[in-house]
Amino acid sequence: MQKSILFLSAVLLFTSTLFAQKTFTLSSKDMGGSFTIQNEFNGFGCNGNNASPQLSWENAPEGTKSFAITCYDPDAPTGAGWWHWVAFNIPTNVNEIVSKAGNPALNLMPAGTVQSTTSFGATGFGGPCPPVGHGIHTYIFTVYALKTDKLGLDATANPELVGYNLWANTLAKATIVAHYKR
Repeated sequence: MQKSILFLSAVLLFTSTLFAQKTFTLSSKDMGGSFTIQNEFNGFGCNGNNASPQLSWENAPEGTKSFAITCYDPDAPTGAGWWHWVAFNIPTNVNEIVSKAGNPALNLMPAGTVQSTTSFGATGFGGPCPPVGHGIHTYIFTVYALKTDKLGLDATANPELVGYNLWANTLAKATIVAHYKR
C-alpha cells in the first residue's frame, strides 16, 4: 500500500511538472513601480524627457503570431482614461523593446511595428503628465500575444479601434503597473 502511494505521488509530481505551463510575463529594467522625470511627458505643462521604458516578456503561448503593447492611465480625468502608448504588429522573434523605442524619430522599434495614435493625438509613447494635485495615477503596461501577424491597421488608428482588434485576437496578455503624480 505504501509503495503504491509513493509510486502514485511520483507519477503525479512528474505529470504536473511535465504539463506545467510557464506564465506569460512582462518586466522592465527601467521601472521600479514608479515613473521618473525621464519618463514624464514633455508638453501639457510637463517638462520630462518622454522616454518610454525598456520592456521585455517571456513565455508567450503557443500559436502567438505577433505582439502588441499598450500603456493606459485609468485615472485620467476624462471619463474614459488616457492612452499613452499603442504599438502593434511586433514580430514574434522579438521579446524586448529598448528604452526610448516609443519615440518614432529614433527608429528603435522592430521593423514592421506600428505605433498608432494616442490620447495625446500623436503616435509613439506619451509619458505620464497627470494634472498637478490630482494624486497618484496608475499606468498599466500590457503586452498582448496575438493570434494574427498583422492587425490590418495603420498609425492613424485610434486606441479604441486598436483595442477592439486586440480584444478579438488576444491569446494571452501580461501586465505591469507604474505610478506617477505631480
